[in-house]
Amino acid sequence: MRTFVLVHGAWHGAGHLCGLARELTCRGHRAIAVDLPGHGTRARFPSGYPDRPGWPDAPSPLAGLTLDDLAGDLLGLLRGLDRPGEERPVVVAHSIGGVVATRAAELAPGLVGELVYLAAFVPTVLGAAGAYLATPEAAAASGASLYLGDPAATGAVRIDPRRTDPGYRRELRETYLTGLDDADALAHALTPDQPLCLLGTDPAATAGRWGSVPRRYLRAARDRALPPGLQDLMISHADATAPATAFRTDTLDAGHALFASHPAAIADLLGG
Repeated sequence: MRTFVLVHGAWHGAGHLCGLARELTCRGHRAIAVDLPGHGTRARFPSGYPDRPGWPDAPSPLAGLTLDDLAGDLLGLLRGLDRPGEERPVVVAHSIGGVVATRAAELAPGLVGELVYLAAFVPTVLGAAGAYLATPEAAAASGASLYLGDPAATGAVRIDPRRTDPGYRRELRETYLTGLDDADALAHALTPDQPLCLLGTDPAATAGRWGSVPRRYLRAARDRALPPGLQDLMISHADATAPATAFRTDTLDAGHALFASHPAAIADLLGG
């Protein structure tokens, strides 16, 4: 039995990962999905959301969160799981959750047995995750019309998962929830704000600390949020930073929400 700690991506929560948790549990493992601060059952919403005019420009209640706040929250769970003689947990992170996992492993590599990135950010050479979104490899990404307000003013990357406009909902589904039959239900469970710190803060990954943890990357071949070329760029930069623990890489014929579209395949790859 292995212990898997599942870390969600932007606007998501632990509930979005329940399918993957179920598949891992059915294979005899322990799976714990976390709600990062401001998400899922710990959600906090901008004033007026979702009905009052002007809410897209309201300051985010998540604006004060730092990357170390989020990584520290994850590390609190990992310390609680730390037992003498027991195998260290595998941290499985999706999308922007990869930034949190990277920072946590840099701060306390001894608490992490393995890092698994599911179509996730793994910022190294260029610094913050936002720098990778400015590369040519990110040019194929969709979803530009989804973002609301001025992030510099709100302190968040903001979407409206409750918007009923058909074009907006289609772009949300096709970018982040590709090919899912229950895409609308999953979209309604999203929260509107992602703390800006996740794009703007360098997790400062080093070969000696973060790079001492074995790591694996599960690529999404049909990803429209993090195009495959961008995933490959981050993999190559990570391997250049810490070549001794180069990524083990697998590819799934999936969109960005591979945790929901291919939970059994992921569980087979990770836990047998």
